Amino acid sequence: MKQSLAYSGRIWEETKGMTREFFWLASALALASCQEAQQPDQPPQAPTPPPVAAESGGAETKAPTGGARQVTEETDTFVFEYSYPQAAGDVPELANWLDAQLQKRRDELALNAARDKEEARDNGFPFNKYSSSTEWQVMADLPGWLSMSTEISTYTGGAHPNYGFDSMVWDEERNISLEPIAFFASPDALDAVLGDELCEKLNKERAKRRGKPVIEGSDDEFDACVAIGEANLLLSSAGGRKFDRIGVVIAPYIAGPWVEGSYDFTFPLTPEMLETVRPEYREIFSVGK
Repeated sequence: MKQSLAYSGRIWEETKGMTREFFWLASALALASCQEAQQPDQPPQAPTPPPVAAESGGAETKAPTGGARQVTEETDTFVFEYSYPQAAGDVPELANWLDAQLQKRRDELALNAARDKEEARDNGFPFNKYSSSTEWQVMADLPGWLSMSTEISTYTGGAHPNYGFDSMVWDEERNISLEPIAFFASPDALDAVLGDELCEKLNKERAKRRGKPVIEGSDDEFDACVAIGEANLLLSSAGGRKFDRIGVVIAPYIAGPWVEGSYDFTFPLTPEMLETVRPEYREIFSVGK
């Protein structure tokens, strides 16, 4: 199986700065990675966040509009941006969770930038400001459930910035964050009913971007099908009442080289997909049209 965004064998051929860039991005992409491993009969969930520390004096916080929040901070070593919409900020527990993530990401960026600037100086190398930008958006706002996604853009001294994706669904009754795949029996179960269609659409889009078709039976890792477990899953709703759409977003270096960019597909929920939804969540899903 291909490894995730940060650990493609091709990435390790880049410079030391690029290696640090992708390693840091892999940590940033995994908002859910700080969630503890769950037992098979329990969906993954986020831990209760700690109180949010006060922002540094260099941070500029725009006055909230309702529950929305947008933070921008620039120092001599980094630029940091983080925002989330009103629908998220209006849920106090969710706002606390997002604020905790904000603080953690900001502190990691500041620490890494300060360390690497000093290292660059000691070795006589130039240093370019690091950056991190996270913008959460609402995918579906249903009674008791808020589905959100974000693109995370980073620069940590490599040849170019990089970006990836994250998503989660907030359970307003239990005040916990769930990974979208937690609503399904398993990644393999969903892959069994969605994987072929995903692979077909992916190869058609690859052919458009590359100007040539994917060769069947190719041993190039960038020609291989991408499993659900390797992509970022999104839950959305066309009807506005239940989840009836599945989004699949594939970050650079998973389905193709960085220059090809990311791949983004949306699938209406089929009866076969609905069968893979865990029984306790099935009532909040419906077949898409």
